[in-house]
Amino acid sequence: MTGVLRDPRRGDVPHAPARRGGVPNLGPRAAAGNRAALLAAAREVFGSAGTGAPLSAVAKRAGVGQGSLYRHFPERIDLVVAVFEEQVAAVEELASAPGVGLPDLLGLVTRHAVESVGFVDLVRSGAPDGRLAGLGDRVAVALGTRLEDATAAGDVPPGTTSDDLLLAVSMVAGGLSGVGAAERVPRAARAWELLRFEVRIPA
Repeated sequence: MTGVLRDPRRGDVPHAPARRGGVPNLGPRAAAGNRAALLAAAREVFGSAGTGAPLSAVAKRAGVGQGSLYRHFPERIDLVVAVFEEQVAAVEELASAPGVGLPDLLGLVTRHAVESVGFVDLVRSGAPDGRLAGLGDRVAVALGTRLEDATAAGDVPPGTTSDDLLLAVSMVAGGLSGVGAAERVPRAARAWELLRFEVRIPA
């Protein structure tokens, strides 16, 4: 019998085998935890030091080795795409909740833009990545689920399309480039006001 150790004092409760030195091998759980830690660290490091910050700083903030970082994200753009994908999934989850309107969805997208200015700058400065286009399509679909109601309520200008929503998001996000962290939310709110969109940005 291999792979599972049993402690006779605790019945048949299985225990993960230990690596050399007595450290438990958590397997897939450790990999998932490392990935989540790397994404959180990337948002913090790139948010404060820009996307040009060394990836070693991301690994250090996450508390993992650089080998683990490169196993999950071989290229810098892979890390950026993963952060955006996590944000898109959050927008889709919110869109599936009852009672949520387009101003709420645009508010969450704006919050993500405020917190990910460095990522937006990196995407704009590099070659297009097909994965990012796919994520944009998913955002358009999520926002589009509330567009008809928002138009009827006067939350967006008449005739606004799903493509217009993405264009507006891109314009607002672009306007945050080079803006200090404390000024980003007011700047974004003013941009939406000028575009005549009703948006509720979460705290």
